[in-house]
Order: sequence, then structure tokens, then C-alpha cells
Amino acid sequence: MNATTTMDRMLDGLPRKAQNRIYGVLDNLRVMGSVGNARVAASMAPSVVRGLVLGRAHSGDAVPMQARHAAHFDLTYQNEFPEMYDLYRRAVAGQWNGERDLDWSTNVDPENPETAVMPLDYPPFAGLAEKGIHLNAKEKLRFANDLASWTLSQFMHGEQGALYAAAQVTESVTWLDGKFYGATQVMDEGRHLEVFLRYLDTKLQKTYAVNDNLFVILDDLLTDGRWDVKFLGMQIMVEGLALGAFGTMYNFTKEPLLKQLLKYVIQDEARHVHYGVLALRDHITKELSPAEIREREDWAYEVALLMRNRFLSHEIYYEWFEGRLSLKDWDDVVLKAPSMAAFRHLMFLRLIPNLEYIGLMSDRIKAHYDKSGLTSFLGGKNATQLSADDLLRDIAAYKPEGAASAS
Repeated sequence: MNATTTMDRMLDGLPRKAQNRIYGVLDNLRVMGSVGNARVAASMAPSVVRGLVLGRAHSGDAVPMQARHAAHFDLTYQNEFPEMYDLYRRAVAGQWNGERDLDWSTNVDPENPETAVMPLDYPPFAGLAEKGIHLNAKEKLRFANDLASWTLSQFMHGEQGALYAAAQVTESVTWLDGKFYGATQVMDEGRHLEVFLRYLDTKLQKTYAVNDNLFVILDDLLTDGRWDVKFLGMQIMVEGLALGAFGTMYNFTKEPLLKQLLKYVIQDEARHVHYGVLALRDHITKELSPAEIREREDWAYEVALLMRNRFLSHEIYYEWFEGRLSLKDWDDVVLKAPSMAAFRHLMFLRLIPNLEYIGLMSDRIKAHYDKSGLTSFLGGKNATQLSADDLLRDIAAYKPEGAASAS
């Protein structure tokens, strides 16, 4: 009898809240224990404790995060990275205005199936039905709208983290051309935060707290003192996560204002990832020691698994199903949902080729990705080979299997 079966038998018969409390504690311990590399686990431990154990994301109006990076003040003013300067010029030309370029007069009616923010083929109704949860038509509509609010709330929280990370990186990057581009990204992230906040506030009129697992990743990045790890974490890992999430929502939504908003944001994110791979490729392959490269390979792999496995919208569960379904069963439903399959596909479609391009895909670490079923994405186009139009075309072309509403 394996440990999972033994634990399930121990939990049987306990009140639902007690089951969930025990499962939640053990699940958090599994997060810490699932980080296979001891050094990576030790480096992430403070953020895991603050996010999952102490629940700092829910502790008040603000969360202090102690930054430890050094600012690099350039006194030479040399333009030594022409490709990055070209990206900066394109970023300046591509700036958009959330007030001017989005039609905020659009009537967003969450109950109109023709312009649904989140259509009924997105939520995991089939998986819920297999667990004995059957929602009527009105409940399905309300659930879909709450799930849309939760998803967009996480976008908003992620953009706030990206805003701070972009500001930190702009201070610490050593190339003047990188500081030029970084300034445009700070503006981009501020604009993204603005438009997601406005959409939630004026159109859906409901927001959710930051997910604990997203908080852990952002806390780890914002408190790390190494500029290249901030770059790797935000520009490659979190932006890859964002492209997967934005792309999935872009594919599913029928609401025209949100569709246009996401299109603009995806176009910006394409440049952000391009910036990241430009900054990191030469640094990783020419400046870092083999031991430093190995450390960053391990860190990126562990964070990739956390991003794949941990965004399970527990906030929605506690609002909707705490008394009707175990937290463990909810996790099983979410992980198997077609919408989550779409998210994972679009995220790793972009993430794996970028890690390969910047030099963090040695044969050693590739074996770990292979065991996790992620090497099928190797050999794909990296950010330097893709335009924003390419990304939007790939996103629109992907259709997950089994994405259909169920009773």
C-alpha cells in the first residue's frame, strides 16, 4: 500500500474541513519537498515560508519585500549592444495607451453567451461532474464569471510583480542599451497593471487575492540580489508563464474589449522575452562558471515544475465547493482540465526553446525535463525568431482536446 492510499484512508471519515486542513499542510510540505535540488530548495525556502506557511499574501494591505540588488551607474555611456538598442527603438514605437486605444465604453455583459468573458467550454465542468458536482445553467454562468475574475486577478498581481522586477533589473543591468529598454518595460508593466485593474474594477467588479504559489515565485525573484537570476526568473520564466496564461484566455474569450486588451499585452510580452534572451545568452555562455550555469539550470527546472503543477485556483475552491468536494479532488479536476492543458502547452512552447537558446539545457538537465515530459518542446523557435504576430498566430492555432462544456 503506497503512502497516498494510506493517507486517503486516514482522511476518510474526518469532517471535510479537517480533511482539507490536513491535506493543505501536507500539500505545502510536498511543495518544499518536491524541489529536488537541495541548493534550490534552500534558496527558495524563505519565500515558501512567507507565502505558504505564514500566508503573507493575505496578511494585510501591503507586503514588504527586502530587495538586495546593487544599482549599476554607467559612466561610459557607450552603446555597445546594438541589437538591444534596436529592440528599445521598436518598444518606443510600439507603446500604446490604455485610455486612448481601448474602448472602455464597451458593454461587458457576463451573462451574454455571445460575448462571454469566459465561455462555458473553459471551466472544468466535465471533471466536476465526474466527482459528483453538477451545476445548473445559472450556476455554471456564475462560476465561469468568478473563474474569469480569479484568472484576471492573478494577471493583475503578476503585472505588479513584473513592474517591480523590471524596475530592479533596469537599475542593476550593466549595459546602457539594456537600461534604455528596461525603462520601456517598466512603462509596459505599469500600463498592464493599470488596464487589468480597470477591467476588473469597472467590468467584472470582483477581484481575488494573489495566489499563494504565485506570491512565492514573485517574492523569490524580488528579494534575490543577482541581476541575471531576476532576468531569468522574470523575463524567461514568469513571462513564459504569462504568455501561456494570456494566450489561453485570448483563445477562449469572446468579449471584444478583453480580446483587444490581451492582444496588446501579448505584443508587449513578446518584446520582454526577447529582451531577456538577448541579455542572458552571452552572459550565461561566456561569463558564468560551469557551477553557476548548473545552479541556474537547476533553479529554472524547479520553477518550471512549480509553474506547471501549482496554479490550482484554491481561492475558487473555498468559495464554491469546500463543503461539497475535497481539496484533493478539486486539484485533480483542475490538473486534468482541457484549459489547463492549453495553458501548459502554450507556456512550454515558448519557455523550453528560450532556455535552450540561452544555454540552460545541457544534456544533464535535459534528462530531467525528459522525465517530466517536456522535451517535445525542444528545437522550437526562440524569442529572437518570433514576432508578436507569430505568437498570436500560434496561440490562435492551438485548440486543446476535450474543451467542451458538460452537464
